[in-house]
Amino acid sequence: MTTIAELSEDRTVEGVFAVTKKARRRTRAGAPYLALELADASGRIEARVWSDVDLLDRRFEEGDAVHVLGRVESFGGKLQVQVRAVEPAEDADPTSLTPAIRRDADELDGFFEFLASEISHEGLAAVVDAFVRDVVVRAALRSLPAAGADGHHGYAGGLLEHTVGVATLCRETAQLHPRIRHDLVLAAALVHDVGRIRELGPGPAFRATDEGRLLGHVHLALRMIEERARELDPAVLAELLHAVACHHDRPAAKTAEAAVLYHANQLDAQAATRPVGDD
Repeated sequence: MTTIAELSEDRTVEGVFAVTKKARRRTRAGAPYLALELADASGRIEARVWSDVDLLDRRFEEGDAVHVLGRVESFGGKLQVQVRAVEPAEDADPTSLTPAIRRDADELDGFFEFLASEISHEGLAAVVDAFVRDVVVRAALRSLPAAGADGHHGYAGGLLEHTVGVATLCRETAQLHPRIRHDLVLAAALVHDVGRIRELGPGPAFRATDEGRLLGHVHLALRMIEERARELDPAVLAELLHAVACHHDRPAAKTAEAAVLYHANQLDAQAATRPVGDD
């Protein structure tokens, strides 16, 4: 069986993959074809079905695991699978056929709990602890990407990795600059992307939910925080919500903690995606 990482031009493909994207389109001449994205634990690749489109279209849906036979070609400078045959792979779990976190998830999970335990402010600690003790939240952190399949940390567990990365940067910044309110910036960092849990559906496609598409993860995060912060002092809650609300909007940040969270979020996302030079 072939993995996506092993593919090269003019090579035959035979393997089991998850269908992370599926769209029926037409050529300029009006002929139907299927535009797909296939994934396994090693990566993702675009694919096309040009022949027997009606027949093959009925055999699978987006999100299914499929057995594919085809050939790799180069199109627009990128590799693409030309699918010759496709069948449902009923014994395969499609959620396992997506790129996954390369770091130790249990270790990251433990560090998430450690960072939460460093918050000494009683009210902020209680809010964060409500997320820490929520088994649905904890499972989602380990199973979802940080910004969808096409964004930074775009793999299962990326949400946990990114959350820990941003919180660590905020913690270190607060230690370097004592004027920064450590508890506030750390609490905001740990919950800043929690709205992704309601914004994104499960793998392998990680498609936006209806409320995610309409409201976005920032708005959803603010809702989730408010649901767990009814006992928090209103002034402190306002500062926490402000920092989370501004983590993609630098000009809107009116506190140092909000600005630190914005830059930590950008730094972690850029460090995970920008190409690096040769050794």
